[in-house]
Amino acid sequence: MVEGARRATGTIPSPEAVAEGSNDMTNTTPSEVSAKGSKKKRRFLSAEKKFQIYLEAQSPDKPIGELLRREGLFSTDLARIRNQVKEGALQRLSAKPGKKRDAVDTDAYDAIKRELQDKERALADLAVELAILRKKTNGGSWDR
Repeated sequence: MVEGARRATGTIPSPEAVAEGSNDMTNTTPSEVSAKGSKKKRRFLSAEKKFQIYLEAQSPDKPIGELLRREGLFSTDLARIRNQVKEGALQRLSAKPGKKRDAVDTDAYDAIKRELQDKERALADLAVELAILRKKTNGGSWDR
C-alpha cells in the first residue's frame, strides 16, 4: 500500500497506476480538459456597451463583482475600459474651440502636388527662354 498517495475521495490508487502516472491526482475532469484545449471566441464590445459598463460600474448601488460576472469580464477589463473613457474624455475636452480644419484626401493632395510640380517646370522653362531672349537683344538690357 502506498502512503500519501490518497485521493480526496479516500480511495487508494493501485501501485501500478501510481507508477504509470495515470492517476496524477489533479483535479481536472474530462470536461475541463476539453475546455482548456478549445479557444474561447474573443468578444468585441462596442463603444456604447463599454460606456454603459463604465456607468454601471460607477454607480454605488450594485456591486462591481455582479456586473463583471454578468458581462463575463475580468477586473482588468474594467480597468482598461475606465482608462479608455478617461483618455477619450481628456482628448475631447482638450480640443481647442473653433472650426476644425478639413482633412484633404490623399488622392486630391497627390493631384495638386503633381500640378504644382508641372507648373514649376513650366516656370523654369519660361525663365530659360527669357534668359535666351535677353542675350539676343543687345546685351540683355531692358532699360532702352
